Parts: sequence; C-alpha cells; structure tokens
Amino acid sequence: METFEKPSKSAVKRAMTELQDLGAELVALSVDQIKKIGLPDDLREAVRAAQRITQHEARRRQLQYIGKLMRSLDPEPIRAALDEINGVSAAAVARMHALERLRTRFLEDEKAISEIAATHPQADLQHLRQLRRNALKEQELGKPPRAFRELFRVLRELHEQ
Repeated sequence: METFEKPSKSAVKRAMTELQDLGAELVALSVDQIKKIGLPDDLREAVRAAQRITQHEARRRQLQYIGKLMRSLDPEPIRAALDEINGVSAAAVARMHALERLRTRFLEDEKAISEIAATHPQADLQHLRQLRRNALKEQELGKPPRAFRELFRVLRELHEQ
C-alpha cells in the first residue's frame, strides 16, 4: 500500500493562494491598523510597498512576494488580528456589546460616569456629560442620533487606550 508523504501540487497551490489573499487583506488596511498587528519588519515593509504600488502587474507580483514571506510564518495570529479589526471575532463582538450596555446605562443614569471615570481616568468627563445631554435631547426631539453615535465612538476610543 502506498502512502504519500508530500501534499499534492493542488493543495500546495491552494495554501499559497490563501496566504496571498491574507496578504491582500493586510494591504487593504490602514497604516494604524497594520501597526496594531505584530508583523515581522520585512513583511510590514512589503505590505507598505504594495500599498504604494498602483500598476496592476507590479501589485500582483508584490502580493506574491508577500505570500512567499508569509510561508515562513504562522498565519493564525495574523488571521486572528484581522478578525479582530474587522469585528468578526467573538471577543470583538462581546466588547462592542459591553460598550453598548455601558452607553445605555450612562444615558439612563448619569451616575454611570463614576464607572467610566474609575476604569478610564484619562476620560474627559465634561465632554461625556455634554454628549449625554445632546443624545437625550436628540431622542426627545426625534432627531438623528449623531451624539448617540459620538458617545459610543468616544467610549470605544477610551476602551482601546
């Protein structure tokens, strides 16, 4: 009975294409998002170079190079970081829900600001109170929820710091 030691040529090609696709996702990120992902220096530079390339064929070759560099890495931490950035991971979803609950508690009772101040001493409490007042006024008048969304954005930024 024969046993095959190596993966088939098709399986190897599929794996390389997956790494190139992962590299293309990295190229689509902003500079700040790339900094948050722990990439080796050579891969980070290759991604930045691909972001600057506008010619189609040159960009394709650069993506192949990124795929080649990624062969020597474990792609799972990069996938996990991309899922985190895209909000796909369960942890990211749970954080968003926790922030939404905090925003709701704060809108219902201003005493929730003490919880925010305790966990985030750098928070601008006056700005948060102003956003709360504006959000409540928007809800009362039936206006679009601009301050409501801004309050969530500020809470998310505080949590990320």
